[in-house]
Amino acid sequence: MGPVLKRCRALGLEPSYLGIDKKSNRSFARAGKKVSEYGLQLREKQKAKFIYGVLEKPFRNNFERAKKLKYGTTGENLMIILELRLDNVIYRLGYGRTRTEARQIVDHKHVLVNGKCVNIPSYQVKVGDVISIKEKAKSTQRYKDVLEVTGGRAVPAWLEADHENLTGTVKEIPTRDQIDVPVNEMLIVELYSK
Repeated sequence: MGPVLKRCRALGLEPSYLGIDKKSNRSFARAGKKVSEYGLQLREKQKAKFIYGVLEKPFRNNFERAKKLKYGTTGENLMIILELRLDNVIYRLGYGRTRTEARQIVDHKHVLVNGKCVNIPSYQVKVGDVISIKEKAKSTQRYKDVLEVTGGRAVPAWLEADHENLTGTVKEIPTRDQIDVPVNEMLIVELYSK
């Protein structure tokens, strides 16, 4: 919650990464000041938390899970775990204008994963999962408006979207190259390993 553009300015983020097409005209006041190493690490963590809409405790839990995974580096695994959250997948498929709207859609029980209703935004989708919008919700004006806005947005290669039926499939686990989030995950790893 709070002024989104102000947070974007403070973190040095483009609002487009959040799905917002507004632009901020103001410049950042502390642009010339030197930032400490810890300050840089903290900013990267806050950036990731802000983009995905995750609070500190679940974010740390995701980091612990990423450390235990056998493949890939901890930083890459963390980004993959965040990317495979159900609310993020709905946003990536283009069924929500922003991640917050996608989260609300999940909360309101409009989403089915493999035919079962799931209302947990942090639910981890797996390869082969079919994500769809409930039949009852499909006909509402909301989704027509959303698809009008997000129609031009490209669906990532690791997802397959069917905008006619409002469904999508997870084809594969995304690689770090396919995640277009401007976060340096190595700084987050350094911050948490202190």
